[in-house]
Formats: sequence, C-alpha cells, structure tokens
Amino acid sequence: MSASHHTEKKDRLAAVGPRLRDLRRRHGLTLAALAGQTGINESTLSRLEGGTRKPTLEMLLPLAEVYAVPLDELVGAPRTGDPRIHLKPVTRNGMTFVPLSRPGGVQAHKLLIPPRPGTEPQFSTHEGFEWVYVLAGRLRLLLGDETVILKPGEAAEFDTHVPHWLGPDDDRTVELLVLFGTQGERAHLKARTT
Repeated sequence: MSASHHTEKKDRLAAVGPRLRDLRRRHGLTLAALAGQTGINESTLSRLEGGTRKPTLEMLLPLAEVYAVPLDELVGAPRTGDPRIHLKPVTRNGMTFVPLSRPGGVQAHKLLIPPRPGTEPQFSTHEGFEWVYVLAGRLRLLLGDETVILKPGEAAEFDTHVPHWLGPDDDRTVELLVLFGTQGERAHLKARTT
C-alpha cells in the first residue's frame, strides 16, 4: 500500500465522526434520542462523533438505518460501479412521487399528478418551503386565497405554512420537479429582474 493511499484511508476514517455528527444534527436528534433508536450508548456515540472511538460495522449498521443512508455514505467510501440512481416511485393520494435525492436537507422529487374529476381541493400546511417547476401539463396552484396557473417552463416558490394545493388545471396529468426544504430552506436564489 502506497503512502498516499494510506493517508487517504486515514483521512477518510477521520471524517466519519464529523459526518455522523452532521447527520445527527440534520435529523434533529440528540445523542440521547439517537442512543434510544440505535441501542448504542450516548458516551460511545459522543466518542464516535469526536473521533476518539473507531467505528465498527456493529455501530455503523444501526446508524445507517436510522439516517436512511447507505453504509458507504457514512464512511465516505469512494463510488464504484454503476453511477446511475435506481429510482423507486411512490404513489400517495393518487400522486406519484419519484425521489431524486437522498433523505436530509433539501429534497428533490419528480411529481406526477393525474386529473381527479369531481374531487375538491384539499388544502394542506406543514413545515418547510417548496419550489415547483412545471415539466409538462398545466399546474393549478392554490395558495391561500390566490390561484396561480403555471405552464411548462414556469416555476413558483412558497412557504408551506400557507394553506396550499397542487393539481392539474385541465384533463391532463401535470409533471413537476419539486424541491422541498423541511426546515424552510429555500431551494434557490431569486434572480434579479431588470
């Protein structure tokens, strides 16, 4: 093993602790809550995050499960093999969500909403901030008392604390790219208009 390869391996292992701390904070967990979910005591978790305890597979597996990330991501393993992401669509309330990102931080989804004749819009509110971009079809966005119609190539962003509903504006399925930040993170910077 070359000296540079040995140094690279050592640096990758040293980064595990900070990566674990960052994941725990992004998930809004305390050490105590994480200990309860993983069965690993708080002191061990603290030493893992601080880099004074070397991670073992027995420790990393429950952490990967709680954070819903591959083990490779926890240890910063270099990518190998096929770079394609294998998407698994989920259907909820008649809409199809195709996750384009991993859990944590701003989430990206492709969303397909078919027409639902005869159904009344059901407004929702929740934590976060949402950005939508219309790929195909026409989107009807109800935002509080306002109605906005978006065509392909148009985007909108809004605070999800405002009662909102999304659906097709006609009898065709609308396809969207949706970026959602659970803690109110904005998905992009606004461009200045001239």
